Amino acid sequence: MSGFFDFIGFWVLRFLDESGRVTILFFKTVSLTFRPPFDIRNLLKQIEQVGVSSIPVVLITGAFTGMVLALQSYTGFKRFNAEAFVGTVVALSMTRELGPVLSGLMVSGRVGSAMAAELGTMQVTEQIDALYTLATNPIKYLIVPRFLASLIVLPILTIFADVVGMLGGYVISVFLLGSNPTIYARRTYDYLHLDDIYIGLFKACVFGMIIAIIGCYQGFNAQGGAEGVGKATTRAVVLSSLLILIANYFITALFF
Repeated sequence: MSGFFDFIGFWVLRFLDESGRVTILFFKTVSLTFRPPFDIRNLLKQIEQVGVSSIPVVLITGAFTGMVLALQSYTGFKRFNAEAFVGTVVALSMTRELGPVLSGLMVSGRVGSAMAAELGTMQVTEQIDALYTLATNPIKYLIVPRFLASLIVLPILTIFADVVGMLGGYVISVFLLGSNPTIYARRTYDYLHLDDIYIGLFKACVFGMIIAIIGCYQGFNAQGGAEGVGKATTRAVVLSSLLILIANYFITALFF
């Protein structure tokens, strides 16, 4: 029995230790974000890597999510003669939940892993230690641009996902299922409020911070050569995805 409690205690202490380290890194990153010098060129480079390169996968994800929503909603609502509300369901689902969450998960898999792999490689090859010898703060030089880029870009990607998702739902509903385009657009306009869009964008900002902090933290703490970098990359994707889903629940419970 004592072995069981030792096992539980070990993982609880490890969880608290990791949570504390991530929290400290987050506050250090935020404090250094507002301190000069400001490396605009590095920030723009990270915006390109995080945002521009992620546009295709986000657009495809958003479009087909909207299409599936339209198909499923139409099939269910048809039983109650409520097909006119398909546009409402697609719009609210995309802006409130699926747009920010799916964008966050896709960016986590694509960008969070890249951050962990890149910084992990620098860690195991002692390039980060070299920055200390050059009197350069690695957090300011490496993490802050990635943090800001994720914070700026993920809401924009979410807007793209929302728009193409609603367009995908419109195309399926009107051209495939024969819905009235005027009624579809009217129902969407009447029931979609700005608060729904704003809260979805707020979620995207939180998800962007999670992706950047977790990816960079795992990279900074990679050990054991190539195998350690691989493990850090895996942990970054898994942890950031889980935290996105957990944060999504609490934000939804707070605002809705």
